[in-house]
Amino acid sequence: MLADDFPGARSCQALLIGASAGAVDALNAILPAVPRAARVPVVVVVHLPANRPSLLPELFAPRCAARVREPEDKEPVSAGTIWFAPSNYHLLIERDRTFSLSVDEPVKFSRPSIDVLFESAVDVFAGKLCALVLTGANDDAARGARVVRDAGGTVVVQDPWTAEAKEMPSAAIAQANPQLIASLPEIAAFLRQATETCT
Repeated sequence: MLADDFPGARSCQALLIGASAGAVDALNAILPAVPRAARVPVVVVVHLPANRPSLLPELFAPRCAARVREPEDKEPVSAGTIWFAPSNYHLLIERDRTFSLSVDEPVKFSRPSIDVLFESAVDVFAGKLCALVLTGANDDAARGARVVRDAGGTVVVQDPWTAEAKEMPSAAIAQANPQLIASLPEIAAFLRQATETCT
C-alpha cells in the first residue's frame, strides 16, 4: 500500500514527528508537503543541544507553506501550524489541548524527548493520533510509538535503510510494529494526505 493511499492518514487529528541525527535533511524532505491551511497540527521534536536556542523555526519557515513556530506554555494546539519543541524543554500536550513545557529530567539523555510528547498526546487524541519516527541515533520514540500503536493510532517509520542514522527507526520498528515503513517521499505523501483530509 502506498503512503499516499493509507487509511490511517484520513482519521488523523494530530500528527507528531520525532527525529534526531540527520533530522534537518529528513524534515526538509517532508515538511514542505504540509499545506498552508493544514487541517491538523503538526508537532515536531528534534533532539537539540541544551545550551543554545533552537534555530529550526527560522530555518524551516521559508521552506514551508504552513506557519512554523515554537509553542508557548499553555498555548492551544492549533491546526495550520508546524510546531517545533523548544530547546531544553520537554513538550507535552495536555487534555485541554494546550501545550505544556516541562523542565523534568532528560529522558534517554534528551530534553526535549520524543517519548514524552508521544505519550502525553495519546491521552488526548487516542486512536486519532499519527506518530512519525524518522532518522536518529538512539531509541527515543520507540516506547512512545508503541503507546500510540496500542491506543489504536497510526505509526509511520522511515525505512532505516534510507535514514542517515538507523538506530531510531530500527528501534521503533522492533518495538511498535508500525503500520507503514516508508521512504521520505512516501512519508511526504502520507503527511500531505493526513493534513489535507482529516475527518
